[in-house]
Amino acid sequence: MSKHIQAVRGMNDILPQDTPYWRLLEDTARRVFEAYSLEEIRLPIVEKTELFKRTIGEVTDIVEKEMYTFEDRNGDSLTLRPEGTAGCVRGCIENGLTHNQVQRLWYKGPMFRYERPQKGRYRQFHQIGVECFGLAGPDIDAELIIMTARLWRELGLSDLQLQINTLGSAEARDAYRDKLVAYMESHLDELDEDSKRRLHSNPLRILDTKNPAMQQLVSDAPNLLDHLDEESKQHFGQLCGFLDAAGIEYVVNPRLVRGLDYYNKTVFEWVTDQLGAQGTVCAGGRFDGLVAQLGGRETPALGFAMGIERLVLLLQQQVEVSVNVAPHIYLIMAGEGTSQAGLMLAERLHDVDSRLRIRSHCGGGSFKSQFKRADKSGAQLALILGEDEVASEVVAVKDLRQGEEQKNVDWNELGDFLQSRLDLN
Repeated sequence: MSKHIQAVRGMNDILPQDTPYWRLLEDTARRVFEAYSLEEIRLPIVEKTELFKRTIGEVTDIVEKEMYTFEDRNGDSLTLRPEGTAGCVRGCIENGLTHNQVQRLWYKGPMFRYERPQKGRYRQFHQIGVECFGLAGPDIDAELIIMTARLWRELGLSDLQLQINTLGSAEARDAYRDKLVAYMESHLDELDEDSKRRLHSNPLRILDTKNPAMQQLVSDAPNLLDHLDEESKQHFGQLCGFLDAAGIEYVVNPRLVRGLDYYNKTVFEWVTDQLGAQGTVCAGGRFDGLVAQLGGRETPALGFAMGIERLVLLLQQQVEVSVNVAPHIYLIMAGEGTSQAGLMLAERLHDVDSRLRIRSHCGGGSFKSQFKRADKSGAQLALILGEDEVASEVVAVKDLRQGEEQKNVDWNELGDFLQSRLDLN
């Protein structure tokens, strides 16, 4: 006997005991987003590889090492999306959604990166993302951050810290980049191999190193906040003012740079110390140049993405989700013609009240064996159909939990009877 086929490493099944937490997160996010007048967009999982090379950057770890890229039958290079923003921007340009318009959009779905699987970080992972287009001021930056804070409250999550920073304009960042490279080159012997590799391709990422041996070097590096242009300073100052007025606590982290090349001005992360090394659960910022970079008109834009797996882990630690999936009714059928009559009766009951959870016994068996399964199912009531009941168009109702006396109920009265007996809220 050959070994059974297993799931691809880092691509996990989401089992029934976990899906209530996923539903809670997804349903709450949808409700909060709709309260802020966001609209849902659904995007392809597969995009042309060039899209990610142009947006994420060809010399980033994602493009160089982590993308699932393949050629299709026409020889075109395609990639399973490693993140959602690039595809959302592409979709908006292609469908004319950014031309002299304001768009506030959200999406959810799987993303793919080939990296070492670890707790809260997998090769197929899921994100909920928000992208807004056509708004340049710090007020929308603040609103999105305030909205995420509301989402955490409605989910019942605590111990999340907001970290914010500004990367300034592209011009200011380029000037700062030159100073940072010069500083790092003067300390070349103190850089680890990863930092040396990034020095001329993505030097700002060195500031985000987790290597303890480099923390003092990074701490002494030139500070981006000291090299901002005046407009970026005002934008960031107004953002902080909005957050202060809303009572949102935050930490200004000058080393927060985000891993993707397209960010400018505001960047932020919500982090926790409850998940070990994978502490970021939501991150985003402005990408005002990305629409033009992909062929659209100059369009201010910003957004964020949250990792569903990490938030589910946090929910499982902090929030008790009680979901009763046991049937209200177990339908027992034995005898000639009872299976067909029972299935039709169940459909009539679903028509009466869609909240009724009914498990019809399938596969035959004696009354005794079916009663055992009915009891094991957790159902409150058993509905019993034998040949006599079908002939008389009644059903025997037995309470499996309270021990009340069994009684016969006419099919036409059964819906009202069940609604009076069961708590369907």
